[in-house]
Amino acid sequence: MSASPVVVSPSWLALREEADARARSLELVREVQRLLPPVGRIVIQDLGCGTGSMDRWLAPLLTGQQHWTLSDRDADLLAIAATRTPARSADGAPVTVETRQRDITGLAPGELAGSSLITTSALLDMLTADELDRFVAACAGAGCPVLVTLSVTGRVELQPADPLDERIAAAFDAHQRRTVDGRRLLGPDAVGAAAAAFGRLGTEVVVRSSPWRLGAGQEGPSTGLITQWLAGWVGAAAEQEPDLAAVTTPYLERRRAEAVQGRLSVTVQHQDLLALPR
Repeated sequence: MSASPVVVSPSWLALREEADARARSLELVREVQRLLPPVGRIVIQDLGCGTGSMDRWLAPLLTGQQHWTLSDRDADLLAIAATRTPARSADGAPVTVETRQRDITGLAPGELAGSSLITTSALLDMLTADELDRFVAACAGAGCPVLVTLSVTGRVELQPADPLDERIAAAFDAHQRRTVDGRRLLGPDAVGAAAAAFGRLGTEVVVRSSPWRLGAGQEGPSTGLITQWLAGWVGAAAEQEPDLAAVTTPYLERRRAEAVQGRLSVTVQHQDLLALPR
């Protein structure tokens, strides 16, 4: 990440990994496969890798021998990523992985040269506009496909609805656009900004929806994720708008009870973006 990062815990990344895997666009994966070299080793750069969920999800979906470089500034997350790696691709070819601790917002021109594919996940909203432009320039300069998954859009839907939903959602989106140590984060504006930045460089992009669908009527053990997500969503909203504090405690209690009872469903909208090689 950057010199003033938003800290992400390993427990949160573990909790969301299954939902992330269900949400990402398989249509874009099929397009990535079509664009990859048909023979030889595939070199994949995963930027801001966290604990390595992207290579665990994507490597078994792609064919061919793959070598992944997982990059993050957080040494603790990299240590986890190094121990939980996929062994084989979709056709049984070997998958190898190395980790690299670095600040991906400071990528130098040409640093990603030789890559067959660049990936990142749930990252863009934590960048500033300048950081995003540098990130896009470094990726586009590599001349390979760039797969950017799970960028939040600011749209959240809860059923059953509650009168406080829209106010909390607006405060949370404002919190995502907050300024941290002089850095104004892009938050839900990031995926649109990324598409525009790639476009200015003459790179065509394809965007697809990749929503989390959690709770009532959905597959997977999502109650724990809903309750953790609710706590973070409501807490950030109250931090952004302190006047909410008086009403968020009973709201959170109601919503947690609905989740435990299997009556609450949550849709958190994301978008996946594939930048095509020039």
